Amino acid sequence: MWEDWLTYGIAVAIAIGIALAVAFTATAITKLLLRRHQWPDALATHVRRPFRALLLLVSVWLASIIAFPRKAGWWDAVDELMTVATLVAGGWFMVSLITFLTNQMLGRYRVDVPDNVEARRIRTQGLILERLAITVVVVVTLGAILMTFPAVRSVGASLLASAGIASIVAGLAAQSTLANMFAGVQLVFSQALRVDDVVVAGGEWGRVGEITLSYVVLNVWDQRRLILPCTYFTTQPFENWTRQGSEVLGSVELDLDWRVPVSSLRDHLDTVLAETDLWDGRTRVIQITDATGGLVRVRVLVSAADSGRLWDLRCLVRERMVALVQRANPEALPTQRVLVDRRAGRAGAATAESAPVEGLFSGSAAAEERHSEFTQSIPAVQVDDGPPTAD
Repeated sequence: MWEDWLTYGIAVAIAIGIALAVAFTATAITKLLLRRHQWPDALATHVRRPFRALLLLVSVWLASIIAFPRKAGWWDAVDELMTVATLVAGGWFMVSLITFLTNQMLGRYRVDVPDNVEARRIRTQGLILERLAITVVVVVTLGAILMTFPAVRSVGASLLASAGIASIVAGLAAQSTLANMFAGVQLVFSQALRVDDVVVAGGEWGRVGEITLSYVVLNVWDQRRLILPCTYFTTQPFENWTRQGSEVLGSVELDLDWRVPVSSLRDHLDTVLAETDLWDGRTRVIQITDATGGLVRVRVLVSAADSGRLWDLRCLVRERMVALVQRANPEALPTQRVLVDRRAGRAGAATAESAPVEGLFSGSAAAEERHSEFTQSIPAVQVDDGPPTAD
C-alpha cells in the first residue's frame, strides 16, 4: 500500500514540476516574442494565478490517475473534488482573460480628452459586454459543477420537461429585473446613453459614471450619486448634452434700464472673452430679447467646449457685466418709474370740494338717512355752545 502512495507522491511532484515549468516557459516566450509591447506584462499580471492554479490541478489529477490505476472506494470522492476544483479554476481563468481583453480594448480610447464621443461609446459597450461575458462564464461554470453530481443528472430530464412552465413563472417573478436588463442593453447599443455623458435626469444635472444591466449611476455636480433604473431612461424623457459632441451653448440674462448702452456691453463682452480660455471661440452674441415692464432683457449667448467650462464661463460673464453696469453705466441699473401729475391732483381736489360725490354713505342728508336704515343708529345732534372761553 505504501508503494502506491510513494508512487503517487513521486507522480505529483513530477506533475507539479512540469506544470511550473510550462507556466514559466509560456511567460518567458510571451515576453520574448512580444518584448516591444506592454500588454504581455498586463496579461501575466491578470492571468498568472488562475493559469498556474489550473495547471497544478490538472497535473495533480493526471498524476492521481496514473498512480492509482486500480480505483479504490474513495476514488469517486477524490475525482468529484478534482473535477469541481478544475472547473472553478477554469472559470477563474476565463474571467481573468475577459477582464484583461476588456482593459486592453478600453485603454486605447481615452475619455479625458475634449473629443471623446467615440471613446465613450466604445467604453460603454465594452463594459456591458464584459459583464455579459462574465455572467455567461459564471452561469456555465455553475451549471457544469452541478451536472457533475449524479443526483443532479438524474433529475435533469424532469427539469428539462418542466423548463417551459418554469421559464414562464421565473419571467413573471423577475419581470422588473428582466425589463431593466433589456433596457440596459438597449441603452448601450442604441447609443442613447454612454459613460461620461452629461445628462439632466429627474431634475438633476450630472455625468454618467456607470451603466450596468440593472441601473445607471449619475454623478451629480455636488458629488452626490443618483441611482436610476435602466427603465427610467427608456420610458422617461431626459436631456443628453453630449450625445453628438461636448460643445454646448449657454446664455446669461440681465434685466436693465432702457438707457443701457448695448454697444458698450458688446465691447466689454469681447474683452472678457479674449481674456479667458473658457470660451471656445464659436459663439458670442448680445441681444435684447424683451422690453416690457419698464425694463429691457439683455441676453448674452456664449459657447464652450463642454458643460463644465460653460458653467464657469457664464458665471464669469455675468459677474463682469454686472461690474461694468455698476461702474461705468449706473444709469442702466434697473429703475422703477412713477409719474405724478400735480395739476390733475389739484383739479381733482377742487372738484371734490365744490361738488361732493354722493355715495352710499357720503355724508349728505339722504345718505345719512340710508345709513340709519341700515344700521338702526340714532342721529347725533350737535349743539353749538359758541366759541370756547378760557377758564
